Amino acid sequence: MKIRSIDAPEVQAPKGGYAGLCEVTGAQRLAFVSGQIPAHVDGSVPADFLAQARLAWANVEAQLRAAGMTLDNLVKVTTFLSDRQYNLQNRQVRQEVLGSRTPALTVIITGIFDSAWLLEIEAIAAA
Repeated sequence: MKIRSIDAPEVQAPKGGYAGLCEVTGAQRLAFVSGQIPAHVDGSVPADFLAQARLAWANVEAQLRAAGMTLDNLVKVTTFLSDRQYNLQNRQVRQEVLGSRTPALTVIITGIFDSAWLLEIEAIAAA
């Protein structure tokens, strides 16, 4: 399987470490990761955004591991933020976690199911 990030030259380049398009060839499996919330297995939720973001990403990684995949398999990520004020912190943590990986990405500002959650992350992976 090969994952290739592509950015059309006639479209403004994405900022923040993601691709405008992510092409997958030769994949045999797809995994759809439901929205991962910033909650520990005991239900506790960190108070600050950075801790919540790192935990939500850790939960995404745990789900991928359960399917025998890693962050290298990500092809699409959607992040739901409870408030626009978290945009830069969200980008910071995403870049820490993803490093040089550049899946397709969307960030949506929206109300979230539980008011204690400041974000939720869903993903699609291929292997």
